[in-house]
Amino acid sequence: MTPPLPKRNEPFRAGETALLLVDMQRVWLEPGADPAHPERGPDHYFYRQTASQTIPNQQRLLAAARANGVEVIHTIVQSLTEDGRDRSLDHKLTPIHIAPSRPEGLPVPSLAPVGDEIMLPKTSSGVFNSTNIDYVLKNLGVRYLIVAGIMTDQCVDMAVRDAADRGYLVTCVSDACAAASQERHDGALEAFGGYCWIADTAIVTARFEVLGKAA
Repeated sequence: MTPPLPKRNEPFRAGETALLLVDMQRVWLEPGADPAHPERGPDHYFYRQTASQTIPNQQRLLAAARANGVEVIHTIVQSLTEDGRDRSLDHKLTPIHIAPSRPEGLPVPSLAPVGDEIMLPKTSSGVFNSTNIDYVLKNLGVRYLIVAGIMTDQCVDMAVRDAADRGYLVTCVSDACAAASQERHDGALEAFGGYCWIADTAIVTARFEVLGKAA
């Protein structure tokens, strides 16, 4: 008899769950740090949204994950070389280049890795395309991948879809993501909702706490 298929929103399992934070870097999150968008001042929607909601909710997710044995993985846009010669063609054309020596390429301090948390530099929108994250997750025994980050309609979108295609049960934490506008954020969630379970920070942190009690 064929075993029943899992549900996207089935309970997470201890030792099989990881939180992935996508591109929560100073260069994108500090007003004036992104040379591609000098017109975005501190009052721009994106900076207000990330400061008031996205970052605080990710802090809650991180605290709950760390307290309850959930693996934490960070990915950032960062070239392997100072001149960016290893970048994808798309990043060369855009252009996007964050040299490994640039401090603003690191995560904002409140979301920085602690201990031996894994941080994977990528040179494409999709973390599964330009890092060995699939190999790493499988080595860790991860089946449930919880994704949060920026931009909802770009790098988060690709992480969700690519993870689903590779057999992970994906959760997107909607209120711990952000895009350049509310319309783009909402449109992305609607577009990739079929690839994941969309939940909020309160629900996901509560599930992390259940894992800690079961351990």
